[in-house]
Amino acid sequence: MLDYLHVKNLALIEETEVSFYPGLNILTGETGAGKSLLLGSVNLALGAKAGADIIRSGAEFALVELSFSVHHPKVRQALAELDIYPEDGEVLISRKIMRNRSISRINGENVTVALLKKAAGLLLDIHGQHEHQSLLYPARQLDILDEYAGESLAGPLQETREAYRSFTSLEKELAGYTLSESDREREKSFLQFEMDEIENAGLYEGEEEELEAAYRRMNHARSIAEALGTVHALTGYEDGAGDRVGRALQELSGVLAFDDSLKDLYDSLADAEGMLSEVNRQASDYLENSSFSEEDFRNTENRLDEIRRLMTRYGSTVGKIFESLEERKARMAFLENYEEQLAGLNRKKGEAEDRLKKASADLSRVRKAAAKRLSAGIAAQLAELNFNRVAFDIAFTEKESYSPSGTDSVEFLISTNPGEDLRPLAKVASGGELSRIMLAIKTLLAEEDETEALIFDEIDSGISGRTAQMVSEKMAAIGRNHQVICITHLAQIAAMADTHFLIEKKVENDRTVTDITVLDGEQSVEELARILGGAKITDAVRKSAEEMKKLALDVKKSIG
Repeated sequence: MLDYLHVKNLALIEETEVSFYPGLNILTGETGAGKSLLLGSVNLALGAKAGADIIRSGAEFALVELSFSVHHPKVRQALAELDIYPEDGEVLISRKIMRNRSISRINGENVTVALLKKAAGLLLDIHGQHEHQSLLYPARQLDILDEYAGESLAGPLQETREAYRSFTSLEKELAGYTLSESDREREKSFLQFEMDEIENAGLYEGEEEELEAAYRRMNHARSIAEALGTVHALTGYEDGAGDRVGRALQELSGVLAFDDSLKDLYDSLADAEGMLSEVNRQASDYLENSSFSEEDFRNTENRLDEIRRLMTRYGSTVGKIFESLEERKARMAFLENYEEQLAGLNRKKGEAEDRLKKASADLSRVRKAAAKRLSAGIAAQLAELNFNRVAFDIAFTEKESYSPSGTDSVEFLISTNPGEDLRPLAKVASGGELSRIMLAIKTLLAEEDETEALIFDEIDSGISGRTAQMVSEKMAAIGRNHQVICITHLAQIAAMADTHFLIEKKVENDRTVTDITVLDGEQSVEELARILGGAKITDAVRKSAEEMKKLALDVKKSIG
């Protein structure tokens, strides 16, 4: 149930707070006073698109807050599946709308608009001013039927969706099987050439790095030889560093007997001589073994060119060339088993289509059973809404192609006069009739899904007189088991209010504001008189309003 609405800085609303109550909550007021704006704010809080122009002039932001009390166990469970848990039985939703963005919260935590809309669908059902026009579209009619079928449809619908996904996946895969035998042979020949080229190259991991190192060494052999020759000479024993260090050791060894502390110095010098000797030997060994032929150089260069050519064609590294080889092997295997795989996919597609056909048929059976109940329920509801001897039915046709929701196409048919054939709503129903049909449907859906709160914005469109009276009685009946919030211009409906709100436009401090007030019994009668009498309220009009209110109370007592 919607307990509380707080709106701030939204268009004509500077700031207002409204507490709603169980039963039938009626909102009335002059045209343009802001009735629809107030309920539009509920839509905004629940994720409707919001432009910066809705922010009240001079304000930096608009704010809408809603507080719901949640009683029904199924609603609590569904909210829990969205990771939303009522706190002390309450769910608080808020949306702050700024110039460039908006922030939505549930119980103080930021949420996405998508999650907000899912939660909203569980908490209340809003019927906008022109929603009844959607009844003219077959797609909406199918949605209504599915919503009415509820849990009985969940399993068959899920099975149909899964079967459809499998079927379309196989169709998409089969769409890739377009190669003729000659095309396959040409591709196999080319693949074989490429695989042979890679395999015959005899590549191995790290070969490129080894060859590059050898190529650099051979390409700069003269510079290396000159440098190492100098190193050998400078570290050698023909007036090199080795010779000098050796003489230094001889000098030091002659005085070791006179001072023991010189031993460390002698050892360090001996280590240095050993290191120089090792360096000199390694330089000599390198010079002796570094010779290579021009043929070695050309072979290394040609091998590098071959590897780089393969890399240009098959991959930027030897590892990627091997990956490319495996891909070609897999493609070759695919082409060699093409006919067998094609036959297998066609077999799987046939099986998937059989499954989808069966699932669609099962889904259709459940829908048709629900359609009988819904048709009878709508007809019964319409009889209570001043449709005399009405006939209502739901016609099924089979679509030519499959869809995730099966193959059913439905159309609502109605006959409002005895002897007339059933015809599509779009060809028969007027605006006032459509609004009553939608009211009948909303009543049935609310009973099926246990919706706790329903909002109707001008459900009275196109009706008057006795029909309006019957609609008011229906609204009162719905209000026995659900919270109903309704905007109306009709006195018959307003008279049925369990709680009556007046919405007025006022000027305060040279600014236009919208204000909302809860009316007591006398004030409600006065508002009914205004609706009945217009600008001039006579005693006769006021008496009629009092009588209308009394009759409404008698009707509500009879409803129980």
